[in-house]
Amino acid sequence: MKRFSLILLSGGIGKRMQLNVPKQFLLLAGKPIFIHVLEKVDVIPEIMEIIIPCPPEFLLKTEEIIQDYGFTTPIHCIEGGETRQESVFKGLQHANYDQAVIHEAVRPFVSREEFSRLIHAECESAIYGLDIPFTVLQGKEIVEGNLQRDQLVNVQLPHKFPKQRLLYAHECAREDGLEFTEDASLYYHYYKSSISILKGSEYNIKITKPIDRKIAEAIYKETILMEGS
Repeated sequence: MKRFSLILLSGGIGKRMQLNVPKQFLLLAGKPIFIHVLEKVDVIPEIMEIIIPCPPEFLLKTEEIIQDYGFTTPIHCIEGGETRQESVFKGLQHANYDQAVIHEAVRPFVSREEFSRLIHAECESAIYGLDIPFTVLQGKEIVEGNLQRDQLVNVQLPHKFPKQRLLYAHECAREDGLEFTEDASLYYHYYKSSISILKGSEYNIKITKPIDRKIAEAIYKETILMEGS
């Protein structure tokens, strides 16, 4: 059995939510958003530890919340970086196992089955993704080019990578002064190796803006109704 370290990114500070607390602390059905993720991964045997990079000023609060839920998987809260990329890098430095799964605390609707499917996929590197259902053009103030949406993918998390290879790619990016929005693009930039794309779910949204909170509540209610039917 392969053994994985899960890096759960919790570095948000609630800026786009217009809040004075990180969005991962927002309540969804009476629980902080990131707790919904932890409840799912805590029962996955291949995940041996969970590393949570979070803002230094909320490190203690994160630890206190976690203690209230009695998780059995070892959880290590660490100081995150100033950027998402730096937080992943710090998480990888603390990881004790050869395989890494990356997820975000504000994607609470990821399922246990999705984690399991990712972990058991034969490929060593894999991500979740969705087809893009709308037209995408290149440009800002004026149209500068066409993009073929059938050749594009909407990237979701979780991702998995060999830890040492991903860590080395992060070290290269730091030396080169390059910044990436997520790890699949960083990994591909340095290795050009195969990264499998697993079919994602439209429910696996990232909660970053006020409208996302309303969507999240609707998804949660629908999920409960489906489970009760």
